[in-house]
Amino acid sequence: MQLRPLGATGIAIAPVVFGGNVFGWTIDEATSFSVLDAFVDAGFNAIDTADVYSRWATGNQGGESETIIGKWLKARPSRRDQVVLFTKVGSDMGLGKRSLAASWIERAVDDSLRRLGVERIDLYFSHWPDPDTPHEETLGAYARLQAAGKVRAIGASNYDAALLGDALAVARRQGLPAYQVLQPEYNLADRASYEGPLRDLCLREGLGVVTYYSLASGFLSGKYRSPADLAGSARGKGVAKYLNPRGTAILAALDTVAEAHGATPAEVALAWLIAREGVTAPIASATSVRQVESFARAAALQLAPTQIAALDAASAPQPA
Repeated sequence: MQLRPLGATGIAIAPVVFGGNVFGWTIDEATSFSVLDAFVDAGFNAIDTADVYSRWATGNQGGESETIIGKWLKARPSRRDQVVLFTKVGSDMGLGKRSLAASWIERAVDDSLRRLGVERIDLYFSHWPDPDTPHEETLGAYARLQAAGKVRAIGASNYDAALLGDALAVARRQGLPAYQVLQPEYNLADRASYEGPLRDLCLREGLGVVTYYSLASGFLSGKYRSPADLAGSARGKGVAKYLNPRGTAILAALDTVAEAHGATPAEVALAWLIAREGVTAPIASATSVRQVESFARAAALQLAPTQIAALDAASAPQPA
């Protein structure tokens, strides 16, 4: 599978990243092992998780996803050299707030390393902005982690153009590590927050970009087309907002393109992202081996310019 350079990190990744938020939430340990094996066997190599995954689930404390990945790596030691591990810091892990303070990062990274069972995190993200902590403090902490060999590269998630620009300027001015990857919310149904100044900044600065909610919480799979379809779904609450005329138009365009390729709507939605300027790879979750096999089809799918134009038109962001 053709790998893509991830910004200036020196890391190359396949065109779909596995979203590890499902581990310990919607799939158990055994199923997690199966989908991870299938993912790597298909030629993919990047796995995204976070220390907070999946604290929101009843009975969980956070760290469940990292723990399962760590157990998988321990059971299959040869896999470590085959995968690139992303994780994140900064979500509320019981402090009552999000934090990118140096003292918290230096504690949290050791917890993540222990759960993952590795000596180094390949890409460590600031998960959410922390308005109470200066960029200098956060980036200084990352500098020490890199010097100690605990972190290879750093990225930012959920930063807007102004905040990311400020962080990059501080890094240049003070000789600190710069964010080299952005993880924004971006998909056919949610385009406005990334397209424009934020994407322009990433292109200008040469940042890698890995998108989350790449299938809009499952809406772009086409399985949620009415309020009745949301019943019993763990993601249903996040999908309801798409059930409107624009969402219907997006699904209709996906259906048309999917039929032409003998593909699924989800595969077309991922292929649209893979082909998008300013996107290195979408993050997508799978709860079965069959879904992982779908990732491989999406990575191989070549959309015609007219098909991309039809998807663009159906999903064009609406004026505020």
